[in-house]
Amino acid sequence: MLINATSESCQRYQSSRLARRIRYVSLLYFMSDEEYSKLSEKEIKEQVANLDGWKVVSGKINKTFEFEDFVQAFSFMTRVAMEAEKMNHHPEWFNVYNRVRIDLVTHDVGGISNYDIKLAKTIDRLAKG
Repeated sequence: MLINATSESCQRYQSSRLARRIRYVSLLYFMSDEEYSKLSEKEIKEQVANLDGWKVVSGKINKTFEFEDFVQAFSFMTRVAMEAEKMNHHPEWFNVYNRVRIDLVTHDVGGISNYDIKLAKTIDRLAKG
């Protein structure tokens, strides 16, 4: 009987963890496969030109942000992380004290994609507060 009770408890625990995970994932926004596409060189030039301060460096779009102190920089990174997770698209970044350097590239398509442009716009919006 004790084994069954433990087994039932484990099943309930596993079930509740799975339910929480499913609820979490259902809240996330994912772009469809049709929207996920590598940009041509021409598209990259056009779209990056419309971004504030972003440039192409070594096949990635890049921008460095500067804040008053480490806490503000880390807070910004946290906000970006939450939005990036919703998109299931994550930046490459480097932080030293009050500076955050961000590179965006989509490894799955082997270059810069529309995801990178969308995330860059989101990052700019978050940086402005």
